[in-house]
Amino acid sequence: MAPPRPRFDRRAPVRELPNINDRINYPNLRVVDADGSQLGVITREAALEVARERELDLVLVSEKADPPVCRIMDYGKFKFEQEKKAKEARKKSHQTEVKEVKMRYKIDEHDYQVRIGQAVRFLKAGDKVKCTVIFRGREIQHTALAEQLLMRMAKDLEETAELQQEPKREGRNMIMFLGPRRAPLSKDSKEARERVETGTGTRPPRPVPLRVPQPAEGPPA
Repeated sequence: MAPPRPRFDRRAPVRELPNINDRINYPNLRVVDADGSQLGVITREAALEVARERELDLVLVSEKADPPVCRIMDYGKFKFEQEKKAKEARKKSHQTEVKEVKMRYKIDEHDYQVRIGQAVRFLKAGDKVKCTVIFRGREIQHTALAEQLLMRMAKDLEETAELQQEPKREGRNMIMFLGPRRAPLSKDSKEARERVETGTGTRPPRPVPLRVPQPAEGPPA
């Protein structure tokens, strides 16, 4: 009777080793040199000798060919470049998700800063943020305060976020959408907006209406 299988297999997983150098067992190989030139079909021993002379590796690149194809290269450098390309591909394939940050319009300062921190993490990960103010009972009468809170959040996050949808009512909630900022915030535009908001800056002059001169009245005929 076979012994029972262990519930957990604590053995390390078997890693698939690359077919390079002495692990290549085919007697004859079609070999491509490090510069891309063809060395033709040679024996395994001769291919390994060429790789040793160049202080490089013999790497099997096409096992199904007849004879199998090998290339002489720096396998460590090749592996590093392949891993780098795979990492960049995974980074580019990140799917944007919508993460939600919920709060009440009467939120205290500490909890508000917690929500800001959550939103910053979501935005830096490349996700959109749905900012939601929840109303309960008669709180629905204070939509103006909820809108002020959401606009404050948009301003506090302007370094990392762009406003994609302004605050609006949705049932018993008020929502706003923010997305990751694509271009850095202009320092000049930020300072100009702050000066206008604080009243220390100059506003555009109001247009002066043109006055058309009226013809002078002549003496009575």
